Amino acid sequence: MKFEETYLNDNILDALYDMHFEDMTPIQEQCIPEILDGYDVLGVAQTGTGKTAAYLLPILSELDDGDYPKDAINAVIMSPTRELAQQIDQAMQGFGYYLDDVSSVAVYGGNDGNRYDQELRSMRMGADVLIATPGRLLSHLKVGNLDLSRCSFFVLDEADRMLDMGFIEDIMKIVKELPASCQRIMFSATMPKKIRELAVQLLHNPVEIQIAVSKPAEKIHQMAYVCYEPQKLKIIQDIFKKGDLQRVIIFSGKKERVKEVTRKLKSMHINCDQMHSDLSQAERDEVMYRFKAGQTDVLVATDIVARGIDIDDIRLVINYDVPSDSEDYVHRIGRTARADRDGEAITFVSDDDMYRFQSIEHFLGKEVEKLPLPEGLGEAPEYKKREKKPTSRRNGRWHSKGHGGHGGGGKGHGTGKGKGQGKQGQGKPQGQGKPQGQGKPQGKPKAPKNNV
Repeated sequence: MKFEETYLNDNILDALYDMHFEDMTPIQEQCIPEILDGYDVLGVAQTGTGKTAAYLLPILSELDDGDYPKDAINAVIMSPTRELAQQIDQAMQGFGYYLDDVSSVAVYGGNDGNRYDQELRSMRMGADVLIATPGRLLSHLKVGNLDLSRCSFFVLDEADRMLDMGFIEDIMKIVKELPASCQRIMFSATMPKKIRELAVQLLHNPVEIQIAVSKPAEKIHQMAYVCYEPQKLKIIQDIFKKGDLQRVIIFSGKKERVKEVTRKLKSMHINCDQMHSDLSQAERDEVMYRFKAGQTDVLVATDIVARGIDIDDIRLVINYDVPSDSEDYVHRIGRTARADRDGEAITFVSDDDMYRFQSIEHFLGKEVEKLPLPEGLGEAPEYKKREKKPTSRRNGRWHSKGHGGHGGGGKGHGTGKGKGQGKQGQGKPQGQGKPQGQGKPQGKPKAPKNNV
């Protein structure tokens, strides 16, 4: 389905035309019409599926078309990390290129006083879209810098990461400041019990849209070492002896292990750095600058902070431990083999991680190649196949996209879509596509890949 077939307004379509965005991704195709029709949405989709555009485009279109107050915060987009907030802000600048009357401000920690003052001025002037991390937004609320009582759209992005980072309590404090009429949108890569409970509290009769996790790129050569925990560092040492050290990321799910691995690698005289949530924002920025500039060969990072890593020439990814689920595995190894390059991904599978890795192999639909341990490291644990216990998925509390009709339940937010009103007959005029051969003025918006 093409963007021109939606109800997005012409200013949005103009920007997409300049960016050469024509076809929607599956999450965009399913979410954009629902958000434009005023429904709360629960989207289950991994990073890289185009979910940022799936909520930004309809919200910006509505703000540009609707009669929203100029002196109020009309939309709040919550991000778990500063890195993701920056990416959303960059996407906002491109999609909103022709929206002269729609303003935005990004609010996150780790900045100096000048940045804080700039945030404060923008919020008091009534920025239409506020992109924020929970801690920074809550600090502004506590001192009275911010009024969300007239907010019309609230987006919670990467809700599962919010849960992992302990932000859910902060999120609920922020949600209490929103009006009941606010349209709410929530995205999560996974749907554990606590996230579904959060959705029940946060959303009103939402449309649930689930996009299957995509498989890793074929260009990624996936391998694994079945090993004991003490053997892992010796395997890394052997890998680095054989090949080029440049452009390597080592992932671990625990920051304490990241610190430990970094210490051990430095003792081996390996040019490495670490990235985790205990670093200040200035320290994170410096680490990323050195790695992107090629001043650091190896980056050891946690999953959470790794979502801000967007580098095209990573040659090797090492999973020091098995990720908790298939989504995290795909996201980790997806840092390599980007921009039509080849890449390698190696996972260390300890005896305690075998079942988790077998679940990932089941998702992949194949067994990952198992490499023999380097000479002198002793024997490896036996890779035992375990039968997965059957589980039953509970039916959701609400209807899911693609499983039956929608009926009533449209949410009103000042655009004539009242509660209990079905979607039939709510057609807006279709956005007109760009005529063939029509030129655009100079100074076009920059075109990110359509995976934001």
